Amino acid sequence: MNSVELYELFVTNPAVQMLRLRNAGWVLPFLYKVFKEENRPIIEESTLIQLLAETLSTQEEGLEDMEESKIVFGEDEQTRSRKHLMNWVQKRLLQDFIHADGSIQYQLSAYSEKVFQWMHSLQLRKHVGTESRFKLLFNSLQDIVEHTEDNNLKRLQILKDKRAEIDKEIKAIELGVAPESYSNSQVQERLELFTRLCYELISDFREVEDNFKQIHRSIVEQHTKSEQGKGAIVGFAFEAYDSLRQSPQGKSFYAFWDFLISRAGNQHWAELTEKVMELINEREITADGDFLQNVKSMLLQQGKTVYDANDKMAEKLSRIITEKEIAKHRRLRRQIASIKELVFDLMEEEEVDCGMSVPIHSEVKMVMERKLTLQEKKAVAAIKQPVSQKETIADPERFEKMLNTSFIDKKKLWQHVEQVLKQQETATLKEIIEKQALENGLAEVVSYYSFLRDKKTRVQIIPNTTELIPINETQTKFVEVPYLLFSK
Repeated sequence: MNSVELYELFVTNPAVQMLRLRNAGWVLPFLYKVFKEENRPIIEESTLIQLLAETLSTQEEGLEDMEESKIVFGEDEQTRSRKHLMNWVQKRLLQDFIHADGSIQYQLSAYSEKVFQWMHSLQLRKHVGTESRFKLLFNSLQDIVEHTEDNNLKRLQILKDKRAEIDKEIKAIELGVAPESYSNSQVQERLELFTRLCYELISDFREVEDNFKQIHRSIVEQHTKSEQGKGAIVGFAFEAYDSLRQSPQGKSFYAFWDFLISRAGNQHWAELTEKVMELINEREITADGDFLQNVKSMLLQQGKTVYDANDKMAEKLSRIITEKEIAKHRRLRRQIASIKELVFDLMEEEEVDCGMSVPIHSEVKMVMERKLTLQEKKAVAAIKQPVSQKETIADPERFEKMLNTSFIDKKKLWQHVEQVLKQQETATLKEIIEKQALENGLAEVVSYYSFLRDKKTRVQIIPNTTELIPINETQTKFVEVPYLLFSK
């Protein structure tokens, strides 16, 4: 960065402009409270207006600058709240979008996330750790060198050195030498680094979503400027989604997302979290236990919004490309209709001044001409072969109608859900069943999916993901069902 780029950022960057707002002194704390402290990545318009109106009614007079949001003197809190929201969207503090049910929802923009992330870094810390960050830098350099080495002999030597270090440590433990372990200060330093990196990752999701939108916009622009044939348009429609996934941003995000929702990753993360919590309790180390236990659910919730937004952009891109082809069909139909009108006008005339004369005889050959024959064409017998089907419940709602679930107490099932959600922000169906064992087997599992209809704002299905649910006490029988996620 040079001085010219620094000046342009200071003048044009929305994140800097937020700090220069006249209402920044109360706007930024309000947004941080409702979105960050209360852990709500998305808020409906009616809820956000109500929260803002309550804040405006209780804050000190003279703190609100009405001119900045073009507020007229004497307007009530609801009207002022709506004008403030419109101003924040224009200043790019918030992003608004329409939900599937038609309601307007808001989320923090990438610039707001950057501002809060930067302000976190300004907070004074009692303990500034350097060892853990230096080891992270050192290990990053070592990882780059190790995994970009093309020489087989050098790569083999690196692996042998690592194996020698492991063998040396194993032999020392076998001889009774106590292994080196982290002290309390080292553990606390690494936990603080882990927490800070998690907050930075959660904040970066908005920027990832904006980058996806930039990729989508460039693809649409490229397609709009170029005149392509039908075959190219169809091919472009099929490749549009792959273009988003194969971009550097897409590869990085989907690799992270696949690991986050994988069964192995879930199980390993849960085991590591449990061991870290035991260590913190045993050594009485100061740490944010609630954050450590719920960080994976927070990442899953934030990442799902990016995942869904990317899918919607790919669908919209395909629709835009298809509409261009439909427009060509409409022009073609209009041309054919005009030709038919000319034919109808000339049908009653005896001599029509049109035609084509050829001085010599020309043989007309039709490529797709059907030959005359008296033999009947043999019908091709349809061969139907059974295909093995994977044992899974793809549509729980239809499957529920096949089972007798009338004896299931759904109020009791929802109480089980509420009990689990008191301890964490989100929970999967498997986590709920682990806390409260099944009493009615498969019918009870299917009954949980009825909450998609009854509690649709708090229950959702993660697309293209399933999980195995044990349906007996010995856990020898399982059923594979769609990944069901409950939230507060």
